[in-house]
Amino acid sequence: MQQAPDYLAIGHITIDRRPDGSIVPGGSALYGALLASRFGLRAAVLTRGRFDQIEDETCRELLSKFAGEIDLIVQESDEPTVFTNRTSAGRREQTIHSWAGEIDLNGLPPMWRSAKIIHLAPVAQEIDVRSAGRLSPDYFGITPQGLMRDWPSNQSGKVSIVPLRLPYEFLGRIDAMVLSSEEHSLARDEIEVVGSRGIVVITRGAAGLQITDRGQQFQLPSFSVNSRDDTGAGDVFSATLFSERSHGVGVKRAARTGQAAAAVMIQSGGPDAVPTRDQVDAFLAEESRKAQQRHNVW
Repeated sequence: MQQAPDYLAIGHITIDRRPDGSIVPGGSALYGALLASRFGLRAAVLTRGRFDQIEDETCRELLSKFAGEIDLIVQESDEPTVFTNRTSAGRREQTIHSWAGEIDLNGLPPMWRSAKIIHLAPVAQEIDVRSAGRLSPDYFGITPQGLMRDWPSNQSGKVSIVPLRLPYEFLGRIDAMVLSSEEHSLARDEIEVVGSRGIVVITRGAAGLQITDRGQQFQLPSFSVNSRDDTGAGDVFSATLFSERSHGVGVKRAARTGQAAAAVMIQSGGPDAVPTRDQVDAFLAEESRKAQQRHNVW
């Protein structure tokens, strides 16, 4: 890609081990870029890792397929970042088995630094935001979950959540930030700063969204769907929000579209289920029809 992408996601593309033993590509950057691409944007990812030794052929095929949808810069590493995700008593438990290392933001082509939308999408402490000063997008979004993860250096690799610590001068450049309900209590200062001039969204699963838009707070209910796998749901929501807002869509409408994109995806699960714009529009139209029927009954 010679010209600047419309949407640039920066973060590790991971190898995710499922409880059944299968593996699948993952990572916030992958989910976000796929959503942007399937919404018609030129999408790209800057990542770090090693993917030539994947034993699972399905995973290899998926990575090859996705490379046809998005432009990739892969900085070399001895190994990829590998996670195991499990859900226990309604809470996600994560283990990190290997780490690809820190992404060098200086490795971006000059034109990519001015992508229309830049999504900082760390999953495992791979981005030093102090080096983000040379990035100059029209719209700057962050999903900081990976900056709030810590894990021991021994063999257990069990991930724990730690407080978010971002420089004030960096926060002043952020247009939108998305966190989970589990993370928000450990990022209160950052939420206050970003929410005073931009957008902060707290995702709460079935409980919906809590949104702060330039100091004003409101909530949106979730869509009721059967979830097969909610991995990446927050990333797909975030990518939709950032993309819609960068094109001037109102906050509530952009957030609702993001919820619809996540709702479509989790019914099947995995990066291959990241929806297209047409699928999301069809879902929203069906939900509107159902709402009208309920109204007519009353």
